[in-house]
Amino acid sequence: MKNKKILMSGNEAIAAGALRAGCTFYAGYPITPQNELIAYMAKYMPQQGVFIQAESEPAAINMVYGASAAGARSMTSSSSPGISLMQEGISYIAGARLPCVIVNIMRGGPGLGNIAPSQADYFQSTRGGGHGDYRLIVFAPASVQEAYELTRRAFDLADNFRVPAMILGDGILGQMMEPLELNNKPVRKIQKNWALTGAKNRKPNIVKSFFLREGDLEKANLILQKTYQEIKKKIPLFEGLFLEDAKLVLVAYGTMARIAKSAVLQLRKEGKKVGLIRPISLWPFPQGAFKNKKLKYLVIEMSSGQMLEDVQLSIPGAREIGFLGRLGGGIPSEKEIMTKVKGML
Repeated sequence: MKNKKILMSGNEAIAAGALRAGCTFYAGYPITPQNELIAYMAKYMPQQGVFIQAESEPAAINMVYGASAAGARSMTSSSSPGISLMQEGISYIAGARLPCVIVNIMRGGPGLGNIAPSQADYFQSTRGGGHGDYRLIVFAPASVQEAYELTRRAFDLADNFRVPAMILGDGILGQMMEPLELNNKPVRKIQKNWALTGAKNRKPNIVKSFFLREGDLEKANLILQKTYQEIKKKIPLFEGLFLEDAKLVLVAYGTMARIAKSAVLQLRKEGKKVGLIRPISLWPFPQGAFKNKKLKYLVIEMSSGQMLEDVQLSIPGAREIGFLGRLGGGIPSEKEIMTKVKGML
């Protein structure tokens, strides 16, 4: 029997995905444009775990730190400036080798910016954002259904590798509504022998990111780097469209990829051999998608060109890599994309 579809916003779908993934602890602080997520969790989270509206973003991420250390499937969510306030706590969580899921529904910046959709947090998300040598698994959904599915996957991968994972969306994805199929896949339970659950019948566990003895911190970092190398081999995800005969390939992620796809379909109708690469995992970045140096590429972002650097690193010596971007809540239109493509061709 098929699962029923219901109409849901992207924010609500992420929350629903977290609940279906077995999330047992949520702490967050309201900020536009992700408030539907925290509202959904406030309504339904108490039925299976703990919901806390924290007094601030730093408080929320540190509550997640504590709950994760105790073995809970933990999550927080915010938007750009709120995620900035969480960076120290995220670094602590990564340093302590704890799993959790962090949701960033991006808005315009820098500073307080505005509440319009943006993709300007790419560097912050894919480069760590806080202090130290660490990484997050970062997924960029492009639909409400994918937001739900990738949230579930993020919890499993975070637990499997003992790292924080991030769902990176924007105000359009968070607010728009689409039909969503809530599948009934069983929760994947991972044994957490490292968790702080009491030591009555075993030796005590220690969770920390503080190493003072000479060489100990380097050893801890090397363990992290080994984990990141394993993640880079197993996780990179992307979607390709019309790559078999393309002369020029658009590269876009998240909401921007939807607009780019519309442009590609229209250009194909006009006889233009154009394709699309949509990175789904932003870290690890799907470098394997970029193999053909003879093609032209056009990177399209709601930013000044942050993913552009990863594309350039993925295919050094490419024939041509163009860029089209808008800043501060601006969104490249289908018409702008088509005009740029025709100029490059």
